[in-house]
Amino acid sequence: MATKIFVNLPVADLPRSMRFFESLGYTFNTQFSDDTAACLVIADDIYAMLLTHEKYRQFTDKAIADTRTTSAVLIALSSDSRDAVDRLVDTAVKAGASEPRKPHDYGFMYHRAFDDLDGHTWEVFWMDPAHVQPQAAA
Repeated sequence: MATKIFVNLPVADLPRSMRFFESLGYTFNTQFSDDTAACLVIADDIYAMLLTHEKYRQFTDKAIADTRTTSAVLIALSSDSRDAVDRLVDTAVKAGASEPRKPHDYGFMYHRAFDDLDGHTWEVFWMDPAHVQPQAAA
């Protein structure tokens, strides 16, 4: 079985957050969703668990970061093309997200970001496949 990643994100308004991500074209796995949590399907093995603050507190004794003023995590997602980067970020901004900084174009890599409705930063990038070097065997 392939390793899967589940990023847990606290959200203030679960239905609103779900509508936001659905407007970006994402779906939810209802098997792992209820009125306190929603399993956002990003890719076959990548998920974000959107958790109400009450649910999130069941997993930690730490204070929940105010991600509108504090960075807790940067979530980076690759895209198939520069146009795909622009489409996703533009759609997110139209749906209520903010764009915290200008796009960066490094030639071999193009990068934009958006802060979702709860202030979590999603970095969206495209990298020229010809630029990626194969990993050396260990």
